[in-house]
Formats: sequence, C-alpha cells, structure tokens
Amino acid sequence: MKTATIPSLRVDPELRAAAESVLKKGETLSAFVENSLRAQINFRQTQAEFIARGLASREEAKTTGEYYSADEVHAELRAMLEAKRAERGE
Repeated sequence: MKTATIPSLRVDPELRAAAESVLKKGETLSAFVENSLRAQINFRQTQAEFIARGLASREEAKTTGEYYSADEVHAELRAMLEAKRAERGE
C-alpha cells in the first residue's frame, strides 16, 4: 500500500515545544502527531456510533412506548457490576 502525507501544520512555537516536551523516549514528533490523529479519528467514530445507538434507542422507545427511569437503569447497572464482581470473587 502506498503511503500518503498529511498537510503541513503551522503552529505556535509554544505548542510545538509543549508537544516535544511530552514525547516518550525514542518517540518522534511525527509519530506523536500520527498517534494523535489516529486517536482523534477513533474517538470521533466511537462518538458517532454512540450517538447513532442513542437515537435508535430513542426511536424504539417512541415506537414501543417503553421508557426507563434513570434510577431503574442505575439499579440494573449496579446489579450487573455486582454480578461481575461476584464472578471474580471481589
């Protein structure tokens, strides 16, 4: 697969210095920028999927007329957490 380039990015010297100051040993600024770009893409994809699931859930609730209170949801999540902890012996 051929590689492509990302457009050059002009930033304030302070931002570049801040980025360089957090580089891990042996990490390049280019690698840092690439990892940051990948993380942001992943975040936005995950966010879009989350919103889509929420909208679909809303539509299902409208269709079925079945709604749950926050207290009911929290209680169910607490029960799920406690069951997992019990499985692990915590």
